[in-house]
Amino acid sequence: MMLPTIAALRAQFAAGKLTREELVSRALDGARAPAAAHVFIRLYENVALEAARHADALARAGVPLPPLAGLPVSVKDLFDVAGEPTPAASLLRADAPPAAADAPAVARLRAAGAALVGRTNMSEFAFSGVGINPHHDTPANPADSTVARIPGGSSSGAAVSVALGLSVAGLGSDTAGSIRIPAALCGLVGFKSTQSRVPLDGAFPLSQTLDTVCAMARSVEDCLVVDGVLAGAPMPVARRPLDGLRLALPQTLVLDALEPAVARAYDRALQDLSAAGARLVELPLAELAEIGQINAPGGLSPVEAWATHREDMRARRERFDPRVAARVALGEGVSAADYIRMLQRRREWIARVEQRLGGFDAYVCPTVPLVAPPIADLLDSDEAFFKTNGLLLRNTLPVNFMDGCAFSLPCHASGELPVGLMLAAPGGADARLATVALAVEAALAAGR
Repeated sequence: MMLPTIAALRAQFAAGKLTREELVSRALDGARAPAAAHVFIRLYENVALEAARHADALARAGVPLPPLAGLPVSVKDLFDVAGEPTPAASLLRADAPPAAADAPAVARLRAAGAALVGRTNMSEFAFSGVGINPHHDTPANPADSTVARIPGGSSSGAAVSVALGLSVAGLGSDTAGSIRIPAALCGLVGFKSTQSRVPLDGAFPLSQTLDTVCAMARSVEDCLVVDGVLAGAPMPVARRPLDGLRLALPQTLVLDALEPAVARAYDRALQDLSAAGARLVELPLAELAEIGQINAPGGLSPVEAWATHREDMRARRERFDPRVAARVALGEGVSAADYIRMLQRRREWIARVEQRLGGFDAYVCPTVPLVAPPIADLLDSDEAFFKTNGLLLRNTLPVNFMDGCAFSLPCHASGELPVGLMLAAPGGADARLATVALAVEAALAAGR
């Protein structure tokens, strides 16, 4: 069960109903329970408890504490932690040289007093939206107690750690949806910021052009608390009602082949937003259909992943997840001229999309077009796996492609499998988008 929000936990601490040490101890006990199988690759029990005890001692002494002090936070396995290798959930890097220092994102969490509970499982090298990992197995989505469903990826363990109440936030990355997809499938809030907000240093790369360091949590407010730590300073967010905000509803690509459960939840969400006064405007946004052509040949992620992995692909390909290797191999043989052309055409595309979105506070669509399928359906069928992976990435990738920012908010009703509602805006509009996300979150809660 998910933890209360950060603000609610701090109220419990202040009232003497809970200590941070008790909270972290429960999280560590939960991390060892069967329901949390395959969520963590490594636990930091002593480090987490020490951070919690330190925060409790400061609180008893009357020292004001930052919001994350002593709270459990998980770290995706692709971030450098001083003194340890950074495997990115692979076999190839299990014996990599230890990191000389924490990644800036990890260092900032430590400096904020967060109790880092462990390294979370993920799609190998972050190269899948599904979340299946053949080396460390796959954490089951907690949204269904009867069927083991995919958690979404690539930040699979991060999402399940939050959904099970083992952390208040999961530090992860988002290259084409790797925060928002698992957030949507597990019923969480995920925030993909503009890439430049948080340093990429110390995060094992998938695509230097598209990678973003960000996190998922229980609420929009919690995501903003964590983002303020990761970015080095909180963004100025002005709260306002939804009434009068202009929200674009793209009609190209993002509404194709929606599963009935997603279509129903999306329609209800739009009704809630309209009832709260949002001005919903259908927008063709035909540019979304151009990404496949602009991103050819190979695609930015495969080309840049090939640059990272080419030596291992040639010498030790058998040690890769075969499905990851197949996607990395798409970048082999792409010429420098073709790569530069991709980047140039992307810049031109971004300018056109930003012009189309001018005058709107955000655009809105389903985060993904399906609910989480059973893990078993995808383990033995490459065809089913790659079809599902493509669908999961379809609506989220355009945000990375335009170097934009986006939230995924849960919009399903109680008793339904999770469905995400995505709010997106061009790069640099993070604070404006956060204002929209807070208002949309309140409208959805009122509707439910």
